[in-house]
Amino acid sequence: MNRIVHAVDGQPVPIVLIDGRSGSGKSTLACDLAPRLGAQLVRLDDLYPGWDGLEEGSRMVGDDILQRARWRRWDWNRAAAAEWNFIDGDVPLIIEGSGSLSRANRSRATFGVWVELDEPTRKKRALHRDGESYAPFWDRWAAQEQMFFDRERPDLVADLRIDRSWEGRAD
Repeated sequence: MNRIVHAVDGQPVPIVLIDGRSGSGKSTLACDLAPRLGAQLVRLDDLYPGWDGLEEGSRMVGDDILQRARWRRWDWNRAAAAEWNFIDGDVPLIIEGSGSLSRANRSRATFGVWVELDEPTRKKRALHRDGESYAPFWDRWAAQEQMFFDRERPDLVADLRIDRSWEGRAD
């Protein structure tokens, strides 16, 4: 078993989990933060096994990424698992995606972030980003996010909560 928790100069290598519902701004935050930390970035969108895969994606964060320093890409076009990717335990890591910040995953990471944004703004942003191909799956995915949120309360285990609701306002 290749645990990902390595140390550089006696300090643990940063592992940051960024969670929030679809369209909240997790990916934007992760893309801004990764180069500043010199971090590897794993997006759960690359490994969820289909539209019903939020829980499995959350489990893979703990069991595969944080425990075994690897993750398996999901090929959305073929609807099948694809190649394995490996994590360098000596380089900071950011994992972003809905379901990343469970209580178990947070206990293995150095920092957790919850990104909050109102539902109408999130939906508008997500559909603009992903196109109408996402529209038929919005409610299905949102239901999984709600179940995860109700059980895990990622907003409460986060070290930092970012409220992006100001972005949806027209002042």
